[in-house]
Amino acid sequence: MKVLITGATGLVGQAVTRVLQAKGIAVNYLTTRKEKITTSEKWQGFYWNPSIGEIDMNCFHGVQAIINLAGAGIAKRWTKAYKKEILQSRLQSLQTLHTTLQKIDPSAIQSLISASAIGRYPSSFSCLYNETETAVDTSFLGTAVQQWEAQIDTFKTFDIKIAKVRIGIVLATQGGALPKIATPIKNYVGAPIASGKQWQSWIHIDDLAQMLVFILEKQLQGIFNGVAPNPVTNTKMTKTLAKILCKPLWLPHIPKWILRAMLGEMSYLLLASHRVSSKKIEAHGFQFQYDNLYKALEQLYNSQKNYSK
Repeated sequence: MKVLITGATGLVGQAVTRVLQAKGIAVNYLTTRKEKITTSEKWQGFYWNPSIGEIDMNCFHGVQAIINLAGAGIAKRWTKAYKKEILQSRLQSLQTLHTTLQKIDPSAIQSLISASAIGRYPSSFSCLYNETETAVDTSFLGTAVQQWEAQIDTFKTFDIKIAKVRIGIVLATQGGALPKIATPIKNYVGAPIASGKQWQSWIHIDDLAQMLVFILEKQLQGIFNGVAPNPVTNTKMTKTLAKILCKPLWLPHIPKWILRAMLGEMSYLLLASHRVSSKKIEAHGFQFQYDNLYKALEQLYNSQKNYSK
């Protein structure tokens, strides 16, 4: 088998690539940076520029599946221009793939697995969301994810299996949200945010990579929540991380108005509450290695310490 990955050089993409290569599965990957193109027996890079619909069509040679992880990061201040980039980077990537598949014989492609986000679900302190939920959050993030998923659905014009994975907070020390959450705690200024009661659905980077490959190998289709089985409140997340880092928490909760003054509209990422279920993917036989937050954080920071020795 050979898999084409978009976003392969990003945080999740690198983790997925490691899993695939460990299984002996060859990877073609698309990158917008020509200096990141390398070639080996099981690893082949190709250039693309989705903003203008440019792509090296050779990237599809021998490919049976596509894993789409392309898109600008959301943990950056949401200016009007950057909100446009967040949305367009996702839509244009999918549009470029779709247009190119129309020009070649797509019959060899068996499946498309595409990242999405739990930000589609409305913020709620009481609801436990599963994949059957149809309500969409009215925030920028909710409407952006709705458009993102609609673009994924255009691939239904091809005879391929489509899986959308709504990803929660990805825990990794090399990037993403966790280092940003940990920094104030490490500097002795960490504290729960607002009421601290907002739910945060998280997943260890290794479990997410394994889940995406599991969906690939089982040829599953439909919507799946990319979250661990045990979501926690923001207070629990903060206290658990402080315990792992051996740092005290002495400040009062951070008020909403301070966050909004510092981060603007992007503060919604820290204030929204999403308690999301993982039962569907578990029902298909997927087993989480890290289903407990303390266990997940302990592994991540112990691994970091061992790596730095």
